[in-house]
Amino acid sequence: MRSLPTTIVLLALLLAGNANAQGRDGLKVFISVDMEGITGVVNEDDASRGGKDYDYFRQTMTREANAAIEGALAAGATEIVVRDSHGTALNLLPEMLNRNSKLLRDWSQGPMYMMEGIDASYDAAIFVGYHARAGTPDGVLDHTSSGDVTDVRINGISMPETGYNALMAGSVDVPVVFVAGDKAVCDQAREILGKVETVAVKEGIGAAALNLHPEVSREQIRAGVERALRNLDDYKPYKLEPPYTLQLKLKTEQNIYRAVALYPGARRSGDWEVTYESDDVMEIIRAYVGMRR
Repeated sequence: MRSLPTTIVLLALLLAGNANAQGRDGLKVFISVDMEGITGVVNEDDASRGGKDYDYFRQTMTREANAAIEGALAAGATEIVVRDSHGTALNLLPEMLNRNSKLLRDWSQGPMYMMEGIDASYDAAIFVGYHARAGTPDGVLDHTSSGDVTDVRINGISMPETGYNALMAGSVDVPVVFVAGDKAVCDQAREILGKVETVAVKEGIGAAALNLHPEVSREQIRAGVERALRNLDDYKPYKLEPPYTLQLKLKTEQNIYRAVALYPGARRSGDWEVTYESDDVMEIIRAYVGMRR
C-alpha cells in the first residue's frame, strides 16, 4: 500500500488541530453561581437583599454568569443551564442573562441545592462566585453552607461548598472544570479537585479584599471557561472511595441534639460534632443537608 504524500498528512493534522481548537459541538454545561465570590462583594450587606448595594452586585453577579456562558458557547456548548445558588436563589436577573441559557431559580428543598438539576447528561460543571470554607484565613465572606456549620468533613477532607458540590457532580460522572471566586477558594479547589481551571477575582486581606476591575474579571472568566471546555478530556469527575464518613461540626448544643434526634444513624462523636456513615455518597449528602438545618 502506497503511503500518503507528506503534504496530505500535514494537511490532515492541521485540520484536526483546528477542529480541536474550535471546541466541541453539542456540549451540555451546568453553571452554579454563588454571590460571595463575585467581584467587589466584600461584606454581608453586598450579598443580602436588604443591603444598599445589593441591586448593583446582583447585576455584577449576572454579568459574571454571562461571561461563563460566553466562554462555554465559544467552546461549542449548545445547552447551558445556570443554577442561581445564593441565598434565596432569586438573585440573577433573568432579562440580563444571556439568552442562550436556561435559568433555575428558587429552591425545591431537595438535597442537591446548589447543584440542583445536574445529571449524567451534562459534560461539565462550572462554579462562579464561590467562596472558601468557614474559618479560612483571608477568605472573603468564608463560610460553609449555613452559619451554623463550622466544618464538614467527608472521609477526613474538610470541604468547602466547592468540594461537596463537586462530589454531587461526580456522583453522576460530571467533572468540575472551572471555579471562579476569591483566591482562597481557588486554592482550595485545586487542593481538593487537582486539575481544575480557576480565576481569582479578589484576594482577602483580613476583612477587606483586593478586587480586580469587574471587566477584567469577566474577561478572565470567559477565557478560563473556554479554555477548560476546549480541554475537557483533561478533567475527571471528583470521587471518593466508599465507605463514606461524614463529620459535621455545628455551633450549638441545640443543633447537635436536633441532628442526632432527627436523623437516624447519626451519632455524637465529639464537641459539637456529629458523625454519619454510609456506602452511598448521596446518602451522605442527604444526611448533611438534613442535619445542618
